[in-house]
Amino acid sequence: MKSVVVDTNVFVSACLGNGAPAEVVRACLQALVLPVMGAALYLEYEEVLGRTSLFRRSRLDAQERADLFDAFLSQCTWTRVYYGWRPNLADEGDNHLVELAVAAQAGVIVTGNARHLEVGELKFPAIRVLDPKTFLQELKS
Repeated sequence: MKSVVVDTNVFVSACLGNGAPAEVVRACLQALVLPVMGAALYLEYEEVLGRTSLFRRSRLDAQERADLFDAFLSQCTWTRVYYGWRPNLADEGDNHLVELAVAAQAGVIVTGNARHLEVGELKFPAIRVLDPKTFLQELKS
């Protein structure tokens, strides 16, 4: 089974509507892929999911979002990141995604901000950064 890092923006987009991000989360819940979770990503999810203003137009209320997050977490493999690779991405806040992918030996980071993750100084050829739509196309093939 393919291990993947699912960026927070994909989960938030899934809560806000249907489409490719919701299908990525569904693939995780159906165990078609194995999402990985680490401390930094977990804290980011918790912080972002707590922003009520972000979810004013969400199709899910706060309890439904919490339930979905719990279900998602139940499918995740917890991974400890012992070494900070610091790929020096344009957005410093995204470095933890690469570090988690390295630690978990995940081959893919699924994100809505692929361009932010592709420009780091330190490259990991075994890790691909894909947007949700491309990830789903590859998953189906």
